[in-house]
Amino acid sequence: MRVLLVGVGGVGEAIAAIAKPHQWMELMVLADYNIQRAEEVQRKLVDKERFPLEYIDASKQENVEALAQKYNVDIILNAVDPRFNEQIFEAAYNVGATYMDMAMTLSKSHPTDPFKQCGVKLGDYQFDRAKDWQKKGLLALVGMGVEPGMADVFARYAHDHLFDEIEEIGIRDGGNLIIAGYEFAPSFSIWTTIEECLNPPVIWEKDKGWFTTEPFSEPEVFEFPEGIGTIELVNVEHEEVLLIPRWLNTKRVTFKYGLGEQFIGVLKTLHKLGLDNKEKITIKGVQVAPRDVVAACLPDPAHLGEMMSGKTCAGTWVKGIKDGKPREVYIYQVADNANCMRSLGCQAVVAQTAFSPVIAMDLLEHGQWKGTGVLGPEAFPSEPFMEKMTSYGFPYCIKEMNKETLA
Repeated sequence: MRVLLVGVGGVGEAIAAIAKPHQWMELMVLADYNIQRAEEVQRKLVDKERFPLEYIDASKQENVEALAQKYNVDIILNAVDPRFNEQIFEAAYNVGATYMDMAMTLSKSHPTDPFKQCGVKLGDYQFDRAKDWQKKGLLALVGMGVEPGMADVFARYAHDHLFDEIEEIGIRDGGNLIIAGYEFAPSFSIWTTIEECLNPPVIWEKDKGWFTTEPFSEPEVFEFPEGIGTIELVNVEHEEVLLIPRWLNTKRVTFKYGLGEQFIGVLKTLHKLGLDNKEKITIKGVQVAPRDVVAACLPDPAHLGEMMSGKTCAGTWVKGIKDGKPREVYIYQVADNANCMRSLGCQAVVAQTAFSPVIAMDLLEHGQWKGTGVLGPEAFPSEPFMEKMTSYGFPYCIKEMNKETLA
């Protein structure tokens, strides 16, 4: 497989590090707007022939197409902020390459009733183009990170193997990571975090379809495994809610994330001050987006690994009926920062996000996953993916709620 990796930030670096030992990965082009960052990652990989580097402006579709054609790539893997998704998605279509991302095209709130009705939903742009991709015999695999991605694979597994009837599928994410030396330092892209946390969260119900609610709504307490403990979770806008109902039969889909009071307070303050705005404003003759200023003032998540400790847990909680009896399970993956730093040189949050697209490429390369059109992870069999997780260093577990954990 020959891959154009667009973006070599923290997740992009982890993707390259996870892919490197696998000989099916013939070539991975490290393309980034920050060429110094690409050079840093290339030095760590110590394999310039298989991991060449290139400058790219992901906002320019022609840049993406030119590099894809120069290296005759099979797949374009989008590892940049989702504001560039449309250009990269269309570039893959034009050059006839498989497309993959870890976050779908952006939403736009309903103009008059944002906390009850959906406007433009996550991924609408891509799904509107699904028939074109299908007619051309091309695949766009969208939402193929950890959440969305692995979590959707878990939902498919539960749907096929663990339940006769499903009442709710809920993605539940939390951790106990600590970053020493910083009062506030997000472990993932602050640009993406602001987008998903301050937008109206989406919920899906069988009798209502998709609808929105207030940010940080419906708090609940969830007990996370492996020593992480009890965390309060809130609704957050996320792709799983837009993906799962397209393929799986359930009555409700939600996504909840453990942000913590301090994080929520910072996000609310940024919103009040207008610093979450992604549109450019003019300051002393210079145009700049306030959100980009916030991102520039915070430490780069890719370089926080040495200061981090603890674990992060991503998983899928499912409630329903099996053999006439109520059942609840939590299918999850826990990434320990110390282990990720030791094995990959990457911190836990980006490493956990990165392994899923690598497994997906492995399955596509070997014909275990096949398809055309615009598809989410749920559209593919879950078993081949989950069988590979342990060998890639990210084993999963299934917890019967209030019972023992099954590896």
